[in-house]
Amino acid sequence: MAALALREKAILLDEEALGRALRRMAHEIVERHAGTRGLLLVGIRRRGVPLARRMAREIEAFEAVAPPIGELDITLYRDDLTTKHEHPQVGRTHMPENPAGKSIVLVDDVLYTGRTVRAALDALVDLGRPAQIQLAVLIDRGHRELPIRADYVGKNVPTAKREVVEVRLHEIDGRDEVALLEPGGGPGTR
Repeated sequence: MAALALREKAILLDEEALGRALRRMAHEIVERHAGTRGLLLVGIRRRGVPLARRMAREIEAFEAVAPPIGELDITLYRDDLTTKHEHPQVGRTHMPENPAGKSIVLVDDVLYTGRTVRAALDALVDLGRPAQIQLAVLIDRGHRELPIRADYVGKNVPTAKREVVEVRLHEIDGRDEVALLEPGGGPGTR
C-alpha cells in the first residue's frame, strides 16, 4: 500500500516559538516541583530525548543545576507492535539513576491518542516505582483514545484526524519547527 502524499498546511511553531515554548515549560516544571531536587526528565525516544535535553539546559540556565536526563525506548511496550512493525527496531533505554522514588517528567513531542504515553508508563514502572510521573509535550493535538492528559504543554493545536503534526528538531532533522501536514498534492509535494 502506497503512503499517502502529504503537503504542508501550516507552520505551527517556528524556531523562535519552539524555543519560547520549551523555556516556558521548563519554568513551569521547576515552579511546580519547587526546584530540581529529586527531579528526573525522561525523554521518550525519538524526539522526546532532544526535547528533554533542551529543557534540562533551560532549567540549568536559571537554576544553576540541570536535572538528570533519561532516555526511554517503548518499542516492546506498544500495543500495536505486531500490526505496525514486522521487524521492530528496539532502541536504547538509559536511566542515569534509579527512577524509584523520583519525580519523573516524561517528555515527548506530540500527544495524540495517548497510546505512546501508556506504553511509556508501563516501561518506566518496570524500571522502578517513581514517587510521581508527569507528562510534558511540545504539542497536544487532541483525539485521545485513552484517559491521558499532559501536565505541561507547549502548544494546544486542534487538528483533524487526517492531519499530521510533524515536529522537526535540529538534532534529528537539521531545523527547528513544527508543521501541520494534510493529505493532498502529488508525489514529492510537501
